[in-house]
Amino acid sequence: MSKRGRVRDKWKLKTWYSVYSPPYFGSQEIALVPSDDPSKLLGRVVEVTLYDLTKQDIQHMNIKLYFKIVKVDGLKAETILKGHEYAREYLRSLVRRWSSRVDASINLTTKDGFKLRVFPVAFTRKRIKPSQESAIRKLMEEVVLERGKQLTYDQLAQECVLGKLASDIFHRITKICPLRHVGIRKTKLLAVPEQPVQPPPSEKVEAPSPA
Repeated sequence: MSKRGRVRDKWKLKTWYSVYSPPYFGSQEIALVPSDDPSKLLGRVVEVTLYDLTKQDIQHMNIKLYFKIVKVDGLKAETILKGHEYAREYLRSLVRRWSSRVDASINLTTKDGFKLRVFPVAFTRKRIKPSQESAIRKLMEEVVLERGKQLTYDQLAQECVLGKLASDIFHRITKICPLRHVGIRKTKLLAVPEQPVQPPPSEKVEAPSPA
């Protein structure tokens, strides 16, 4: 019988890389990932909660963010927001008897050419008519498309996750019926432009009070 060679420890051959959130989410270290080749990190997705980034409101544990690695510089991996969503348990907790849930799915292109899909949701205080549901969806679409034309992807991502876009929708549709909650339950990045349009500098988006 031939002698077996020594088994090499694959973990010892790997290098640990620090993964950082994009600048519009604080450029914070969000994970450490191992790899034997930095090119293998490209396209990998890291999941964190909004609370992991803000450390402020415990309710932010219910919002999941997905960051996709797009560049590796030394031992630093840079990311872009691939999307976000409400935790399933949190979404179920918002459902109440004798009330209505209104969902919408809206495709849009941002000011700098990013394509994404936005999923607003509204929960009413009492059951509403089909005509009211249609009116709410129409206003949701108007607000989302309007903001998409005005904002870059970085800015819109902040507004979707931090609640500013939901607040704008809330104030537009509250005249239709009493509302209990309005939010952007999910976003999904569909396409990145090959050469993003460079917009003029603008003010930083701040998180509003929750609707």
